[in-house]
Amino acid sequence: MNKYEFVGKTREEAIELALSELNLSEDELIINEKEQKGGLFKSKKVILEVFKNSDVVSFVKESILKITSSMGIESKIEVKERNGILNIVLYSENNNILIGKNGRTIDALSLIVKQMIQNEIGKPFRFNLDVAEYKLKQQKRLESLAKRVAREVSKTKIDAKLDPMNSYERRIVHNILTDHKFVYTESEGEEPNRYVVIKSKEDK
Repeated sequence: MNKYEFVGKTREEAIELALSELNLSEDELIINEKEQKGGLFKSKKVILEVFKNSDVVSFVKESILKITSSMGIESKIEVKERNGILNIVLYSENNNILIGKNGRTIDALSLIVKQMIQNEIGKPFRFNLDVAEYKLKQQKRLESLAKRVAREVSKTKIDAKLDPMNSYERRIVHNILTDHKFVYTESEGEEPNRYVVIKSKEDK
């Protein structure tokens, strides 16, 4: 991955140099302040390490395909940006293997690649990894379930305990009901059997 270095008297000056030389906007760059040099007889300088977003995206794609290839799985990859977040979807003839039980293989692959990127650029890089839109379908299923159970709790005023879920799944349920007029959600129990309870606001 290409890394660029720019030096200026101030951070702003160094950034301006980077934007001018690379002919890109600041949103298209990842910028780290490396160090500040200065001494008794030396003026202070700001040194920036700069990476192009496009290079990081290419690194993500190459890393994922390299890992899946080492698993003996040839994959195709689709990349889209939604709300400023990179969404990567893998397609193969072995989607079930890439997904794993309850999506564990996807999660492990995502974690490995995110750590690889952080080692390269020195900071986290956000992206969502999916296989054949498994997580997207799972999200829609959970949102539908949460809304249906919320309607029941609104009518009966009886709390409803959902099946145990991982943190990602629980977050989907919490998020979809955050602004609900009649119910609220709480996570209860201990991992790995932690679950969401949908409760009536009248109980508060």
